[in-house]
Amino acid sequence: MVRNWIWVIVSVLAMIFTSPGMSRSGDTRMPSLVVIDALSHLFDAAEFDHDLHLDFAESCSECHHHTTGTDVTDGRCLPCHDGSEALDTVACGKCHVAQPFSAEYLRKRQVEGSFYHIDKPGLKAAYHLNCLQCHMEMGGPEGCQDCHTRNETGEAFYYSGRFMPAGKQSGDGH
Repeated sequence: MVRNWIWVIVSVLAMIFTSPGMSRSGDTRMPSLVVIDALSHLFDAAEFDHDLHLDFAESCSECHHHTTGTDVTDGRCLPCHDGSEALDTVACGKCHVAQPFSAEYLRKRQVEGSFYHIDKPGLKAAYHLNCLQCHMEMGGPEGCQDCHTRNETGEAFYYSGRFMPAGKQSGDGH
């Protein structure tokens, strides 16, 4: 619990002392702050501070499988994508779809006859697999609402807060 508060304090201080816009890395293609709002119907947006994370990562490819101007580094991708071109964007949502089990997406895959990447996680899973693994190793926040707080619709969806059934104890729930 104390580690989570330390992480929050460091994050807030980093946001205060860095200017919006270009990252301190000097790379004009990398924003200093990224707002992740893929689940905005249930949660407030999570603010990802690139500058803070630069202190912990040795290279961009630790988080991004395909980074602008670099080769593929993820061992799961290399058998087919070794030597492939770098993408023009490193946005997770470019490859990981938000609704991997929607009828529309499954129909598209069937029409394309695409059976590759069938094990590729959806956008929510990709964020959580990548972020939580590192947060667990580095002592960063791990609780669901440490990074994104449920909004009113999320509270109703998860039957929490004022929507919690009578007699139930409060829990994080997701």
